[in-house]
Amino acid sequence: MARFCSSCGSQLPDNVNNCPSCGKLAVQSVGGGVAAAPSQTSASGLTDNVAGLLAYITVVPAIVFLVLEPYNRNRFIRFHAFQSIFFAVAWTALWIVLSIIGAIPVLGFATVLIWPLVGLGGLIIWVLLVVKAYGGQMFKLPVIGDMAEKQANAV
Repeated sequence: MARFCSSCGSQLPDNVNNCPSCGKLAVQSVGGGVAAAPSQTSASGLTDNVAGLLAYITVVPAIVFLVLEPYNRNRFIRFHAFQSIFFAVAWTALWIVLSIIGAIPVLGFATVLIWPLVGLGGLIIWVLLVVKAYGGQMFKLPVIGDMAEKQANAV
């Protein structure tokens, strides 16, 4: 699995402790394996992984992290903030589409059966995103993750 520097976003070669691009600490060894680096602490006292986790709580912290100065320069936090916003937009669009389909008399019954599965799937994806952000990983959703990565790289 490819690893990326949480500071500059460049791809890291295997078995490297410092990022070749920016020189910052990239990974630490844990029990013979490789784990994510301890997150940097910003001026406000939040570590990068906690800020990434908070970006998924609602879109409000995600927008705040994109506006406030120490956070909007960090690629890791920007990525998770954008992915959180795009996921919220996609989830809202899916909810609207299923609500419209549910209003159709013949298809309305089918949406009653689909809603619990869609809701459970959305919850599982959201929990996965929160856990991956807290773990210091830049986990990308299929389409939304690519869009978030492009926005995070555009400074």
